[in-house]
Amino acid sequence: MKLTLITTAALLALSAPAFAGDAAVGEKEFKKCKSCHMIVADDGTEIVKGGKTGPNLYGIIGRTAGAADFKYGDSIVAAGAAGLVWDETNIVAYIADPKAFLIEATGDAGAKSKMSFKLAKGGEDLAAYLASVAPAAN
Repeated sequence: MKLTLITTAALLALSAPAFAGDAAVGEKEFKKCKSCHMIVADDGTEIVKGGKTGPNLYGIIGRTAGAADFKYGDSIVAAGAAGLVWDETNIVAYIADPKAFLIEATGDAGAKSKMSFKLAKGGEDLAAYLASVAPAAN
């Protein structure tokens, strides 16, 4: 399963000319997410005030899944332990169907996600927005 996920991600990366998300549109899409998630910079600057049911999404792109200071479910922690690092492509797949994504990422048919919301459309834009609200690269 892990090899299938890696192969699929590689093929998607090679077949797409560039990630086509629009961060400005994604910022508007994030309104659907802020009931559970906030975006707060490391220095405490509040970029988007939101809920605390879900983890802070500041700097999510490039972060190991399940590794931030939050009480994640076992499946997402297992995906991170197996090497899952969030990028724009897998964020889109995750938000489209969190449970199915974690089943594929972990190989565990019983994998679960605490995230009950699914975003069937606009995922690319949301991922572009999340990438835009990240710490500056060193």
